[in-house]
Amino acid sequence: MLNPRIKLRHLQAFLELAKRRSFVRAAESLAITQPALSKAIRELEDNLGTALFDRGPRGVSLNQAGLTLLRHAGPALRTLDEGLTAIGEVSGRERWVRVGALSTVESRLVPLAIERLHARFDDIGVRVDSGPSAYLLSRLRGGELDLVVGRMTAAREIGDLAFEHLYYEPLVVAVRTGHPLAGDTPPTLARLVDYPWILPPPQTTLRQQLDSFCVQHGLRPPERRVETLSLAISRRYVLDGEALWIAPREAIDEDVAAGRLTLLDVGLERQGGSVGLCLNASMQPTLALEAFCEALREVAGER
Repeated sequence: MLNPRIKLRHLQAFLELAKRRSFVRAAESLAITQPALSKAIRELEDNLGTALFDRGPRGVSLNQAGLTLLRHAGPALRTLDEGLTAIGEVSGRERWVRVGALSTVESRLVPLAIERLHARFDDIGVRVDSGPSAYLLSRLRGGELDLVVGRMTAAREIGDLAFEHLYYEPLVVAVRTGHPLAGDTPPTLARLVDYPWILPPPQTTLRQQLDSFCVQHGLRPPERRVETLSLAISRRYVLDGEALWIAPREAIDEDVAAGRLTLLDVGLERQGGSVGLCLNASMQPTLALEAFCEALREVAGER
């Protein structure tokens, strides 16, 4: 039974502070004063008999007790919100699926799955957020997303979340057609560092794979490099210049088929990493979520 001294405002304050990691930013987001937020957190910690955050000069971070509460409080409040929403629903009201999409699936899998979903259901909306796996998985664990799609099995943050494999996606190296390295079969690895690189940012699972390849072959990424997960920026930069684009195969397939980009046979990955969908097992799936997951499975199965 829920402690009667713990109120909804306590949990809302806790979740916002866990997300923002700053009393100032959390208070602004909740539209309350910082003293009011501090009081709510203090009351919650007093009622639970334990601290939930470690305070430091750079803000706050969850301790083990805070992480445990986060694992349950986020999905619980989301379930409560869904129940309240369901009571007020009228026939034909829109339903939503909140999707976290990694760069590995932004070009083909997710857009095609949305198209297939909307061909069957005209009352389901889809909100898509992109970003690194650590960021998206933390939002899934907190109940802010319904699922995360992409290549993420190497992410430490996946923890106790439920992952379903869909297919393997290799990391490849591409250049514009006509690039000086395009005619080398295979190119000399030492020549790769003579040109700019477009590569995933540090701390991403894709970057970890690239760093491992570089260590194995004694390569060091050049100083002239762009670190980004933006497909639009990467594509424009590689098509207009001499850069090498290290990216998931799905991101460059369309340009390769059209003859605009050429793959370099450097053996970065053969099979590739596991692309799939990740769910929070503690959250009850909605019919809209189940419909979108089925669309993802169908599109992946047709690859």
